Amino acid sequence: MDLKAIRNQIDTIDNELLVLLNKRMELVKQVGSLKRAEKSVIYRPEREQEILRRLEDLNDGLLTKSAIEAIYLEIFAVSRNLELPQRVAFLGPEGSFTHQAAESRFGGMGEYLVLPTIRSVFDSVETGRAAFGVVPVENNQEGIVPETVDLLREKELQIAAELYLSIHFTLVSKADSLKDIKVIYSKDIAFRQCSVFLREYFDENVVEFIPVDSTSKAAKLAAGEPTSAAICSSISAKLTGIPVLFDNIENSDQNRTRFLILGKDFKNQPTSRDKTTIIANLPHTNSPGVLFRFLKEFNDRGINLTKIESRPSRNGSDFGFWFFVEFEGNSSDPAIRQIMDMHEGHLKWLGSYVRMS
Repeated sequence: MDLKAIRNQIDTIDNELLVLLNKRMELVKQVGSLKRAEKSVIYRPEREQEILRRLEDLNDGLLTKSAIEAIYLEIFAVSRNLELPQRVAFLGPEGSFTHQAAESRFGGMGEYLVLPTIRSVFDSVETGRAAFGVVPVENNQEGIVPETVDLLREKELQIAAELYLSIHFTLVSKADSLKDIKVIYSKDIAFRQCSVFLREYFDENVVEFIPVDSTSKAAKLAAGEPTSAAICSSISAKLTGIPVLFDNIENSDQNRTRFLILGKDFKNQPTSRDKTTIIANLPHTNSPGVLFRFLKEFNDRGINLTKIESRPSRNGSDFGFWFFVEFEGNSSDPAIRQIMDMHEGHLKWLGSYVRMS
């Protein structure tokens, strides 16, 4: 078969795909009308994950799991915008990894609100200026994001979903060669996470490393200076149009950040792959055995704890603390419900949602 014949077949398939996608969107529109009539939530991450798992199980072709996910997450995003356009707030600036995380779930066509702080993202969802908020909660190299965890305790929002993003850094510059680069801009954490590459390719006595507020800002600065470079995300490089000299320059290819999607008065339908997050304000935390007895209740019921972080209570001069706790299962599960009821008044439920790891 010659090239022209193959291209004709591709064109025919594209035409068929367009017809099928429009049929899907007609059904989506009907779903949106029913949801609005019932005043139910448009964004259903557990339903989206159910569809993805079904398609991955059916797949026997060349498409990889990540390829199927990328295609269908964009279809889901377009579908949600047809059902009911919803504004999504994220921790900026534009081109940040949080921006990349938000687009991975809400699509390139989403309406976004770029905000300067994690608190402002929480506030925008709490006041209804945004339907959802996307914030980082932990990085597997640097640990938790304290501000996010503290605000989960302070604010009355729920976790609608979690997502994991592999963190890859690029070196971008308009310089013709590496020897022309005199300055490299980036965020301090990016310098740390790309230290091996920097030692191998640059002499710190010749090249100045200048920390800035964000990798997005670094890309913008480098775009305006021909002897400068920046370490930034691929989305920042795309937005600024600056050439990429090296991809994936991070020390570890296992660098991942977990993000939370926040909603107000949000509750998912239970699935068989859920995770639950709570805040535990245990009484008499300075007394021997309080934490042990609390954790033993999970062990006795066969509930797998996946995370526990202590945070200072900041109550006057007291050195008390509270706990950020995560475990497998849904809050509607009988065993979990028992624990929640036993400690009523001391536990704050933050959400039960599909476990992504």
